[in-house]
Amino acid sequence: MTFPVLYTFRRCPYAMRARLALLSSGTDCECREIRLAAKPEAMLTASPKGTVPVLVLSEGHVIDQSLDIMKWTLSQSDPENWLANPRYDLIERNDTFFKHHLDLYKYATRHNSDPHYHRQEALQSLLDLEQMLETQPFLSGAYFGLTDAAIAPFVRQFAATDSIWFEAQNIPRLQAWLREFTSSRRFERIMYRFSPWQPNDEPVFLKRDT
Repeated sequence: MTFPVLYTFRRCPYAMRARLALLSSGTDCECREIRLAAKPEAMLTASPKGTVPVLVLSEGHVIDQSLDIMKWTLSQSDPENWLANPRYDLIERNDTFFKHHLDLYKYATRHNSDPHYHRQEALQSLLDLEQMLETQPFLSGAYFGLTDAAIAPFVRQFAATDSIWFEAQNIPRLQAWLREFTSSRRFERIMYRFSPWQPNDEPVFLKRDT
C-alpha cells in the first residue's frame, strides 16, 4: 500500500500545523524529516520552492501550502470536527501581520531590525487572542480545532524567543492555552524526533497511540 509522503522539519511552525491536522484526521502518512541545509532532491522535484511542508499524495498530486494540507486531510476525515468553526480571518492575520513581526523580533540580527518594536507589534495580535479566550476555552470555540492548531505553533515560537518576558505579560488565558497545547499528548506526538530522511530508508510514520 502506498501512503502520502510528508516532507517536514520538526521545528517549523508551518510543518507542525500540517502534522497536527494529519494526526487529528488519522491519516496514515510517511514522514520524511529534512535538513534545511541539505534538502533532498525528491522534495525539490515535488516542490521546487523548497520549503516545508510538502505533501505528496499517492497518485502524485502535490500540496505544498500548510493550510491546504490541513484542509485536504481534514476533508478526508475529521473525527474531532476541526472544520466546524474555522476562523480563517485569525489564521490570515497570524500568517501575515503576526508572522512578519515574529520574524523581525526573533531574527532581529539577521534582519537588522528593532526586536523590541516588533515584539510589541506582535503582542497586539496576542492581546486580540487573549480577548477571544475570555469567552471560550479555545480559538475554535469549545474544543481545540483547526484555528488553534494553525496558530499555536507560531505563538509557541514567539513565547520561546524570550520566555521570561512572555510569562510576565498580562495575557493569562493565552499563556494557559499555550501551556495546555505544549503539554498535550498531541504535541508530544507531532514533535517526535525522526532522523533526517535518506533515500532507501524504511518508511516512518507519525507516532500514534495504540
